[in-house]
Amino acid sequence: MNARPLLWMAAVAAAVAATPPARAADAAAGKAKAAACAACHGPLGKATMPDAPNLAGQPAMYVVEQLKAYRSGARKHEVMSLMAKPLKDADMDDLAAWFASIKVQVQAP
Repeated sequence: MNARPLLWMAAVAAAVAATPPARAADAAAGKAKAAACAACHGPLGKATMPDAPNLAGQPAMYVVEQLKAYRSGARKHEVMSLMAKPLKDADMDDLAAWFASIKVQVQAP
């Protein structure tokens, strides 16, 4: 029997065991952190500025990706780049969880 597959499986198992558990996003913490977003995006994620998007009900993954793009400079916006720069990944996850948790209703005209 070839020991190579067993060594590979043992290495993968060790790597998985050494990986810290993922931190769950906290929507309540995100709500508190979103106070800084309210001026443009509204306290419940419904934009108050004409050039700001609504964030209520947006998928968390989308919000995180956009914040990371602003933070890295891949996406450019003078205000959002400044707002996203100090955010840690956990902050982004919390904000995204908050905005994703807001229920949005759509009505036909």
